[in-house]
Amino acid sequence: MHSREQTRFWQASALNGVELLQARYLEQRFAPHVHEGFVFTVIEHGAQRFRHRGSDHLAPQGSMVLINPDEVHTGSRAHEDGWRYRGFYPGNAQVLGALQELGLAKSGMPSFAFSVLHDPRLHAAFLQLHQLLEDGAEALQQQLAWREAILLLFQRHARLAEPPAPGREPWAVACAKQMLAERLIEPPSLEELAVAVNLSPFHFARVFRRATGLPPHAWLKQRRLEQARALLKTGCTAVTVAMQLGFADQSHLSRQFKQAYGVSPGEYRSAVVRN
Repeated sequence: MHSREQTRFWQASALNGVELLQARYLEQRFAPHVHEGFVFTVIEHGAQRFRHRGSDHLAPQGSMVLINPDEVHTGSRAHEDGWRYRGFYPGNAQVLGALQELGLAKSGMPSFAFSVLHDPRLHAAFLQLHQLLEDGAEALQQQLAWREAILLLFQRHARLAEPPAPGREPWAVACAKQMLAERLIEPPSLEELAVAVNLSPFHFARVFRRATGLPPHAWLKQRRLEQARALLKTGCTAVTVAMQLGFADQSHLSRQFKQAYGVSPGEYRSAVVRN
């Protein structure tokens, strides 16, 4: 393989093993092949040429490629610098499960009529999702971002109906808040929270956001930061606080703390302990 070509393939454990690829290709030429499930790719740089459904297609930077399950396609560069992209390879059950959860799979698995999409909003949503998965963001955040991206994709380009509007579920929201507050270090998954309150995961997330103004992962982040302030006031060091509250490390705490309060944990601790 060309020395400047790069690939990284992994599975998103928080999304039940959805397969992911980040790649930069210059000389790669994909022979005609199929995937058992969907292929969603986000073109970050350069351009890709491919044959699909008997026609040649061009996918430039800023576009997305959509391949339905079991459809033969190829792939090669269409730019002197090749192409760089991020790919999602979900199994049919993973997509159908998300659509059923949203109440949008009453007539079975939908499909896409277009091979290349020029949709900046959708491109941005899937690019951000892929980056969250790459960076190992909070599982709650990954799980919600995946559902939101899938909903956006299938509603805009597979002609699906709107999901039911979120209602008011005060007991469910209160129960979820208690679960999150009690498990700051190892928080429950979106699915676990939803089962506890007897709602589907995505509907629960929308109900929770309507009631609190925040998605569950952001609400959890605020509770961690509140607890961090309380511990810092007692004289705990930043590294101890990070370990006690489930932050990845001290720098993770410092970034989030400064984003919320404008000062570092160390500065905050010094000021409040001195006073």
